[in-house]
Amino acid sequence: MEAILLGIYCFFVWLIFIKFKLLPWNTPWKVTVAIIPVVGLAATILLLNIFAPSSADVRVIKYVVPIVSQVKGRVIEVPADNNKPMKKGDVLFRIDPTPYETEVRSIEAQMVSDEAKTRADRGRLAEADARLADAVAGGKQVTQRLDAATGQVTSLEASLELARKRLSQNRELAAAGAGSKFDLEQSETRVNELIAQLATARANQQAVRDELAGQVRGDLASVAAVKAQVATARAQLGVSQAQLETTRARLDNAQWELQQTVTRAPADGLAVNVQLRPGAFVTGMPLNEVMTFVEYEYQIYALYAQNELHQVEPGNEAEITLETHPGRVIKAHVDSILWAQGLGQLDASGNLPRTTIPTPPGRFPVKLVIGEKDKSVFLAAGAHGHAAIYTEGLALIHLIRKVMVRVGSYTDYLILKLH
Repeated sequence: MEAILLGIYCFFVWLIFIKFKLLPWNTPWKVTVAIIPVVGLAATILLLNIFAPSSADVRVIKYVVPIVSQVKGRVIEVPADNNKPMKKGDVLFRIDPTPYETEVRSIEAQMVSDEAKTRADRGRLAEADARLADAVAGGKQVTQRLDAATGQVTSLEASLELARKRLSQNRELAAAGAGSKFDLEQSETRVNELIAQLATARANQQAVRDELAGQVRGDLASVAAVKAQVATARAQLGVSQAQLETTRARLDNAQWELQQTVTRAPADGLAVNVQLRPGAFVTGMPLNEVMTFVEYEYQIYALYAQNELHQVEPGNEAEITLETHPGRVIKAHVDSILWAQGLGQLDASGNLPRTTIPTPPGRFPVKLVIGEKDKSVFLAAGAHGHAAIYTEGLALIHLIRKVMVRVGSYTDYLILKLH
């Protein structure tokens, strides 16, 4: 571009001083004519680098995913091929699923057995809970029986006391000749009957008391025994449920491993360096890559000197030219500036930081985002090119940079080699 501007300037100098001789071609004018392009070009270059900085180091970076098998096994099919476009979810390769299917069926059978055992244990616990409820209700009945027996003993004692008084009265009457022998005998019979009934009631009362006295931790022996059965049933149910959950987890893992016998494309892109073939054995190790997958998604970074970025802001217009697309200018904008580089980091160490070795001036990467119009342009991973950023200031100077960008894009058609 500088040569073009200089050529245009020389053309006008020739017209003014040589062709039409509008001004005299003397020493003052010669000096002036020589100084003007030097000052003008210097000022133009300085302004361009401030308000429309350019970079000759633009890089297209794509996401590269090393493909690793999650499980081990013998490869039976490899649909993927080198540089074959693939969609997300397309099959890259398959592993023989036979051992994993067998494992799934085995665990499924164990799962059925564990579920049946859990149901049986749950039924036994329900039965024990029902027996416990009956035992607790029976314990309440024992208390009620004791109250009834105590009441019966009290009633019989009162009746016996009354019967004895009547017997004493009948004896006194009989001794005096005023009472009948039948009444006396009837009173004696009544006293004996009440004594027998009272003995029976007291025996029943003592039996109920003995039953209540045989308590375990505040519960009747019968209730305590049923509670022990409930605790045992609950413990057995907990064990069976834990076993069921363990088997379910094993089944989930086995099913997941079965799914992993088919490895699929993680995104839209290309499978490269595909050396895998049916019959090969792969292992589920993180460092055992079997192929490489390059996604279509990419990032573009332009590297700039530090003093070129003081006017650059996110959202600024940008243009990119790549050697893979000669003559084409790709529209973009600034996404962000990565204000960090390796020179700004010190490794943790017991040694003092090195400051005696001079380091070259660092550059900061600027992330560029392609505009909607040019998003369909294919960008190869590792493609190299140039970029220009147009800041908010001095818009007139942007025109010169845009011309320079377009001229540079057409020079990419030139292949300067002799073989």
